[in-house]
Amino acid sequence: MEHLLALYARPYDPLYPVVCFDEKSYQLLADSRVSLPLCPKHPRRQDYEYRRRGTRNLFVIVEPLAGQRHVLLTKRRTKADFAHAVRYLVDVLYPNAKCIELVLDNLNTHTYEALVETFGLLEANRIMRRVCFHYTPLHASWLNMAEIEIGILSRQCLHRHSASEQLLQSELTAWQQFRNRQCARIHGSFSLKDARRVFAHYYPESSPS
Repeated sequence: MEHLLALYARPYDPLYPVVCFDEKSYQLLADSRVSLPLCPKHPRRQDYEYRRRGTRNLFVIVEPLAGQRHVLLTKRRTKADFAHAVRYLVDVLYPNAKCIELVLDNLNTHTYEALVETFGLLEANRIMRRVCFHYTPLHASWLNMAEIEIGILSRQCLHRHSASEQLLQSELTAWQQFRNRQCARIHGSFSLKDARRVFAHYYPESSPS
């Protein structure tokens, strides 16, 4: 935990960006009946029944200090999907960074081995030369700031039904562009000092305050 809090406390450096990575499952839903449009004295009315159209995975990549985020839409959430997302992060999103400090949850798909299995040893090593994995502790995924961004995404963009992957992608793109134009940053309020106070029973009495 202290390692991640110290990482978040670093000053902004575009050559060594601190980037948070997380994922969310989303269910495609179609209305079973045509909704009634908005009219005077009545909001838009929607039937409670719906049709399931499958699920999709959202990889959410956010750089808290820069106020930038990217959402990758995939059909699944496998090791290969994770590997392709990391390569996209390195080669497309941060091509000029010397090392991307990547915060992610401790899942069995979030591994160097996933890159090797997907791309082979040489390509995996090329990617890993420019990214460093920082895992959240078990049962402490709340330390991943991407969860905050997913909460905002869910409230602002995912509360409506999307019946197709194309519609969902257009909604995600519009939301992402709007948030990035605002340079909406995430300011972590939980510091190393707070951690040592809240979790004091885990520290020896001689620990520095």
